[in-house]
Amino acid sequence: MLRTAASPKGRADERSEYERAFAAALFLKEVEALVFSTIIFLFRFLPITLALYYLAPAKLKNTVLFVCSLVFYCWGEVRFFPVMLALILINYLCGLGLEAFDAKPGVRKVLLLVALAASLGMLFYFKYANFVLRSINSLLGTGFAAIQGISVLPLGISFYTFQTLSYTIDVYRREVKTEHNIIDFGAYVVMFPQLIAGPIVKYRDVSAQLHVYKHRYSLQQIEEGMTLFTFGLAKKVLLADAVGALWTDIIGIADSPSTTFVGLANASTPLVWLGVIAYSLQLYFDFSGYSLMAIGMGKMLGFDFPQNFNFPYISRSITEFWRRWHMTLSGWFREYVYIPLGGNRKGLKRQIFNLFVVELLTGIWHGADWNFICWGLYYFVLLALEKLFLLKYLEKGRIWPHIYTMFLVVVGWAMFVGNEAGVGFGLLFRKLFLPSGGASPVYFLRNYGVLLAVSVLCCTPLIEKLWDLLSRHAVTKALTILALLTISMAYVVGSTNSPFLYFNF
Repeated sequence: MLRTAASPKGRADERSEYERAFAAALFLKEVEALVFSTIIFLFRFLPITLALYYLAPAKLKNTVLFVCSLVFYCWGEVRFFPVMLALILINYLCGLGLEAFDAKPGVRKVLLLVALAASLGMLFYFKYANFVLRSINSLLGTGFAAIQGISVLPLGISFYTFQTLSYTIDVYRREVKTEHNIIDFGAYVVMFPQLIAGPIVKYRDVSAQLHVYKHRYSLQQIEEGMTLFTFGLAKKVLLADAVGALWTDIIGIADSPSTTFVGLANASTPLVWLGVIAYSLQLYFDFSGYSLMAIGMGKMLGFDFPQNFNFPYISRSITEFWRRWHMTLSGWFREYVYIPLGGNRKGLKRQIFNLFVVELLTGIWHGADWNFICWGLYYFVLLALEKLFLLKYLEKGRIWPHIYTMFLVVVGWAMFVGNEAGVGFGLLFRKLFLPSGGASPVYFLRNYGVLLAVSVLCCTPLIEKLWDLLSRHAVTKALTILALLTISMAYVVGSTNSPFLYFNF
């Protein structure tokens, strides 16, 4: 069945519900994570935090940032606060130890191993322990019980563990100086813009700015930050949530009792392909929008976070795609895994092996399930084939390399989403590659066609060129930002909360 139109009375009821929700969000604490696209964050947390931060004396700015970031994290995850605190203390103390025992290589190695074991051990326990137990039970027929109390993953643990690890490793390598002020170190680890979904910020990216207490930010930085935040918010609520509704309509995950769906089993092959394309667009706008908001808020606070996306859907090879998608994660694995293993310096066979390790770890990092491992190995095969012979042909082509890349990327996202509710991995791929009848895509193309076209356009540098034209004049620049912010806020107020997809990882 398809989504039905609401009656005038139904729309009036919805408006009244939205109004009540708005009032409740403004004056009551919601027991959920403070995501950037919620009323409570936009109208309460962010303005209060920025006001406290700007008004605080120079020497207390990091303290304000640290405390407010802890409030942000603990809002819906207070029971995992000890995990966060433990990682901060362990890596901070190990950093001090690495400095104190600078002339004792053996002690320094032990301290590094302690930090690695603690950070990776926490990540393994909360994210992978039950997956390992389930896998052992399935393979060996054993009956190990699941560990109670870790069914919910601590928000952002995959991100902030990598940040603490990068600090300790860089101190061990003597590439950064040890941080002596625990408040400054804590502010780096829990800095709320990038805490729970990136981008992954290395300590050396912000260490200099952390220690600039006066004149850390300028009015121009604040303006740039507000602009980036607005574009990121628009990406999330105007594009990601809107195009994601198409995927939801197909697979059958209900977000309200009144919503009806096709269901994956009842969808035709063309409709399933349309749905997976919609999911691919949703994931990009969702994650890149979040990253852009994070970078924007970083600028408002006086920090320059690294770029995380660079139009990945215009790539002409899988190699290029991974240079443009989630750039901070790819950079992290390249610097701390690929290069230490030897990179491309020890011959082709070793390079392929190193690539295998990195892509396997990339898949595991994204989720504790076999579909993520398959997804990582899938990209290993593609990257290896390109390095062995295919890349030189792709570089000579014009149109077909882009078609080749996007087809494989969309297939990869189908693998990526294969464990979600309403999606059977086997059923999804049978629907994709074995032609079958069912609900036609015509209805959905009629309803979502314009949105899909706009979304595809926004995946290209054309949207950046349009902004360059609009921003040449102060009036058109201001009006564009104001319009985007107003429309985005209206959507936030008038819709249910849609969490960021990467919170799951």
